[in-house]
Amino acid sequence: MDGNRPEYPRPRLRRRDWVSLNGEWEFGAGEKQVFDRRILVPFCPESRLSGIGELPGDTVWYRTRFNAPAGERMVLHFGAVDYRATVWVNDVEVARHEGGHTPFSADVTSTLRGRDNVLVVRADDPLTDKTTPRGKQFWGPKPEGIFYTPTTGIWQTVWLEPLPTRHLRGLRLTPDFNGGAVDFEVQAEGVVRLVVTLEGEVVGRWEGKAGRGRIALLAIAPWHPDSPALYEVDAMLLDAEGNIADRVFSYFGLRSVAARDGQVWLNGKPIVQRLVLDQGYFPDGLLTAPSDHAMRGDIEVAKALGFNGARKHQKVEDPRWLYWADRLGFLVWDEMPSTQEFSDEAARRLELEWAEVVRRDRDHPCVVAWAPANESFGLEHIAPEVRSKFVARMYKVTHELDPTRPVSSNDGWEHALTDLCTLHDYTSPEEVARRYRSLESILDGKASGHRPYDPGYGYRGEPVLVTEFGGVKMSGSGGWGYAQVADVDHFLQVYRGLIEGLMDPGPVEGFCYTQLTDVEQEQNGLLTYDRQAKLEPALVKPITQTEKRR
Repeated sequence: MDGNRPEYPRPRLRRRDWVSLNGEWEFGAGEKQVFDRRILVPFCPESRLSGIGELPGDTVWYRTRFNAPAGERMVLHFGAVDYRATVWVNDVEVARHEGGHTPFSADVTSTLRGRDNVLVVRADDPLTDKTTPRGKQFWGPKPEGIFYTPTTGIWQTVWLEPLPTRHLRGLRLTPDFNGGAVDFEVQAEGVVRLVVTLEGEVVGRWEGKAGRGRIALLAIAPWHPDSPALYEVDAMLLDAEGNIADRVFSYFGLRSVAARDGQVWLNGKPIVQRLVLDQGYFPDGLLTAPSDHAMRGDIEVAKALGFNGARKHQKVEDPRWLYWADRLGFLVWDEMPSTQEFSDEAARRLELEWAEVVRRDRDHPCVVAWAPANESFGLEHIAPEVRSKFVARMYKVTHELDPTRPVSSNDGWEHALTDLCTLHDYTSPEEVARRYRSLESILDGKASGHRPYDPGYGYRGEPVLVTEFGGVKMSGSGGWGYAQVADVDHFLQVYRGLIEGLMDPGPVEGFCYTQLTDVEQEQNGLLTYDRQAKLEPALVKPITQTEKRR
């Protein structure tokens, strides 16, 4: 996010020409449209990097001016605006969007003039409305417990995309690992040409009328955390003379993922997922990373600690982070931020926004699991049959949008239909060693004090993964954790006991340790909030990578 030109904000569908609108904007708060402050976009007003650093209230306003770049059509893009956005260009309303974590755009061609265009954004994010999907954003004036400073308004890149009148509107790429091919769908009118390369060599091409098709690959290089090979795609829309009228660049990873026979399979082979819980908060930008380098850095340090992936907890991450996970070879569990109360309106909001999340992220090879709900957040105080009906509905919606990945229907406990039996258990190494030796002791509901499955549902042979545990805090660091140790040696002893207890013979096929970094008052990370290591990664890595014993 450094400067006015960040890295391309939509890495899976890139064009050469685009204009970032990030930078200093006018800003105001309240129902009345008043601009009496300045803010640095894309940072939310609660963050220090915004230049404001305080809770702004339920309604905020933004205004900036820009000159239009050359182009037959002009599309205005927003990466994310929390929660409800209304957008005007030159006093003409061009867009409305509900959902604080997903992108939206508007064709603003007809509203533009050559110079001095005025862009105004209103964002409504009622702090105390617990039926909005908010994840870990606290609904009061001061964060407490497991909840943190909220985010209001714009928090991802705003940008302009000039387009020709006839252009490529979309490109889906679905790799077929077993068939050694990639299926595609191009949204456009006319003839398109697709060229696929691997390490600079052409390994597939296709030309014909836009729509659906399939390209057989001449070289096979599976995507895996240990070898994250990516195929590059050059997609061209041709005019009547065969010249290039529009062009986008993309990529895909050739891999398969499945959950069956009590294990998770990547590219047809069992894999033990060694994940770390990553909440994606930063001390200066909150939900917005201060730079692309910071996003990449979090993945690199997680890999240095021995983890092969992350469960992105209660946050829909910036596509740039997913891009680095694709490039660096890092497994990702994509999770929907929860509401804190349930109602028909909350259900509507969750389902609509989750569908946008899945559509946005389903072509990233790094994403290997979906988690539409977590620990019954917002679902605790309703009848079990109502909860399980909603959870099963989200499971089915997810599979309708993407049948290629497993779904953890309610990560932690009280599952309905699910492909993964995921459990959260903040207990001692001694109890872990005892509890996870058999399915019977796991499914008795004592691990977390909650039933693994809601009434009417039960275990059907899903892989068992403990997707929250640990949360160990170093003594003297302030804040809180789920457990406390005196020093580095004590931490390593506890950490080794937890990991070995999960990897000893038994049904557990993977884990997710809490957590990568401290977040505000929750100080149980392997790193501090400002990304300083609390202990040498080389000490942690061999423990994290303890072999599964069978």
